[in-house]
Amino acid sequence: MAKGNSGRLVIEIDPDLKRRLYSALAFENSTLKDWFISAAKQYLDECQQPSLPGIDKRKETAKS
Repeated sequence: MAKGNSGRLVIEIDPDLKRRLYSALAFENSTLKDWFISAAKQYLDECQQPSLPGIDKRKETAKS
């Protein structure tokens, strides 16, 4: 797959997964872009400093 410098991502996913994801995000009044940026930042943070076993940072972040 080509990797350009434009800042755009293009992926193919199952249409049902796409529909369910958009539905869940709409329910939370969020967008795919906002969700992806948040998930990507969290992933990169955890790559640099892994969380302790038994602690789910996503749950801790949601409580804040």
